[in-house]
Amino acid sequence: MAQQLLRIGVIGIGHLGTRHAQIYAGLPGVRLTALCDTQLKHARQLAKPMKCRAVADYHDLLDDVDAVSLAVPTVAHARIGRALLERGIHVLIEKPIAATLPEADALIRTAAQRRVVLQVGHVERFNAAIHAAMQHVTRPRFIEVHRLSPYPFRGTDVSVILDVMIHDLDMLLLLVHSRIRRVQALGVPVLSRSEDIANARLEFASGCVANLTASRISDESIRRIRVFQEDSYLSIDYKAQTVELARKSASRIARVNLPVNQRPPLQDELASFIQAIRTHRPPPVTGADARAALALALRIEQTMRRA
Repeated sequence: MAQQLLRIGVIGIGHLGTRHAQIYAGLPGVRLTALCDTQLKHARQLAKPMKCRAVADYHDLLDDVDAVSLAVPTVAHARIGRALLERGIHVLIEKPIAATLPEADALIRTAAQRRVVLQVGHVERFNAAIHAAMQHVTRPRFIEVHRLSPYPFRGTDVSVILDVMIHDLDMLLLLVHSRIRRVQALGVPVLSRSEDIANARLEFASGCVANLTASRISDESIRRIRVFQEDSYLSIDYKAQTVELARKSASRIARVNLPVNQRPPLQDELASFIQAIRTHRPPPVTGADARAALALALRIEQTMRRA
């Protein structure tokens, strides 16, 4: 596997699945062999210029792939993901890993039993701004997060918590190494059946407090996280891939823009998946990482719906 051409498929050719296919088509050492979508006409239109097969049923590509990106609705992650893993196929599954914790556990267990890579698409882990900021994060005391976007008219089979806030929950668990002591949350459904805007307040045993707002009904797109510490704070713009560091200097606050090697996060995510397969090493975002983010997201949902 370290030398041979890796055969890749994509299941679910929506907005994100299409981006996966386009990136795979340009990666060295990879051959995009099949696209799968229940809307076969759409899959064929995309597959033709990429010179690969198009199928409507994922069972029809199982013999043609070594690895797959799974970008279907969350409710189908466990069923299709386990079928792929059981066949010894490496899987990059879009976030959230699954709809429930038992489903996530089943995926993790199957991947371990079959000794294949299970990576989960928490793409902000690959954001160059996060990489630049991480070396300056010491002991966060307060974290403020805003993730706002216009209504997507897709991916609304889950609440805004599982749809978009989960990216930031994954980042919080990476930044704050402490048990969560208390959760407060409020959410409102506006255009879909589940919550479209939500706010959560998390208190950690370390004393750190995080306040998160997520919306998919905003007029503008904002993806920003600010980390406040005893002697400094970081303002990280995921979208622009910029980081401002403010630090107390004598009697004033000195601000500096940190150097960021801006790169497409999704491209680095898919490249890391291929690298994990070739090197037989754990991927940067494991099933266990994604399960932890899912557990926190579900806890917030439960708190929100009891309010």
